[in-house]
Amino acid sequence: MNDLPHAALRGTLHVLWMGSLVVPLVSVLREPSGLRWLGVLGLLVLAVAYAVTLRGGPLWVLVAATLATIPLVAPVGPDELSTWAWIGGAAAGFAPLLLTGPWRWLAAIGAVVVSGLVGFFVTRDQTTYQMIAASVGATIIAMAGLPMWFAGLLGQARAGREAQAELAVSEERLRFARDVHDLLGHRLTVIALKAELAGRLADSDPERSAAEAFEAQRLASSALEEVRDAVHGYRAVDFADQLEAVQNVLTEAGIRCTATEVAVQGEPATQLALALREACTNVLRHSHATWCMIDVAAGSGEVRMTVTNDGAEKPSVEGNGLRGLRERLAAVGGQASAEKSGDVFTLQVVVPA
Repeated sequence: MNDLPHAALRGTLHVLWMGSLVVPLVSVLREPSGLRWLGVLGLLVLAVAYAVTLRGGPLWVLVAATLATIPLVAPVGPDELSTWAWIGGAAAGFAPLLLTGPWRWLAAIGAVVVSGLVGFFVTRDQTTYQMIAASVGATIIAMAGLPMWFAGLLGQARAGREAQAELAVSEERLRFARDVHDLLGHRLTVIALKAELAGRLADSDPERSAAEAFEAQRLASSALEEVRDAVHGYRAVDFADQLEAVQNVLTEAGIRCTATEVAVQGEPATQLALALREACTNVLRHSHATWCMIDVAAGSGEVRMTVTNDGAEKPSVEGNGLRGLRERLAAVGGQASAEKSGDVFTLQVVVPA
């Protein structure tokens, strides 16, 4: 069975289902004989089976209940109301929504055919029954099937955005790993050879052994400085470049992004760039945003950045990203705060100028 849609679509399915049972209920209640109560029982069984199936129960329950209504409901009511045709139409409409693969359409066509057979044995008018069943089924598919299809497309788009964000993080980690490997790989090999040579020469040529040991120490110090420079370069991100990159990423993800900025240099620029990168990741991975606004303003002794977006999900436990952002800003005298109003999420970052 397909995954059930979210609450709005589930409500649409309930309304359509109840609408398809209005005519059968009216027809059953207009039956003057005692068969009326058999018809009421059949509709009640069908309603319960539908509720069980829509909440994740086995599909055969609904199929069995639908077939059981043929002897219970079909003979009841005035002939001109075509009592069971509406039930067959509901089966034809919901089959493509509850099944997968080619079986969904075979089941829908089968429900229309069965409606015609029921109409033939009850009123000798199979054409009317089939037309009603086909019309009801097409209406249900149009009103519920298209929204469910669009919801599936939105889910796929969101998964693609999350994959894009994860890929960007993975690529950055690989780049940094390559930089560190390039810096240390050769140096560590040379240091190991120098240390091994110094050990061999310790007895036969103490002076040369000392020179080799000194050279190994010099190479180790040089490698340490280069690693520090690499890490500093990795953390020192240009804020203007990062802002442009974030705008491009959000725009490519279908999010309208507007930004205002001021010239920021030095450590504040680095901290704001890192905070902006975290904010962009949150927008992509934890929202259904259609717009995002980035505002940067300089005040008395501080620079304030505000990132606002719509489509925010329900609040949950604070993630590692936001927690790490607060800790990093606190180390330099800054702060970060987040709040949610409706579906609008706002992240505010303040760093000392």
